[in-house]
Amino acid sequence: MDIKLVNIGFGNIVAANRIIAIISPESAPIKRIIQEAREKGMLIDATYGRRTRAVIISDSAHVILSAVQPETVANRLASKDITDEE
Repeated sequence: MDIKLVNIGFGNIVAANRIIAIISPESAPIKRIIQEAREKGMLIDATYGRRTRAVIISDSAHVILSAVQPETVANRLASKDITDEE
């Protein structure tokens, strides 16, 4: 079993195979998802007090907040997949 990891900023790392979606936090439905996860204790805040720029949804229903742009996380995830295939 090969575990792929992706850096989501400030030294925080998430298992890439557990990520379902990487989304922007601006829309009302996403803000609702964040609030519901906070109430259920399923929110992981990895922003270190900075502005939330990406919301990562995992297959375990955890919601992870990151201060890195969604495109950056996606590029890191894609480049990690390329290096693992070689």
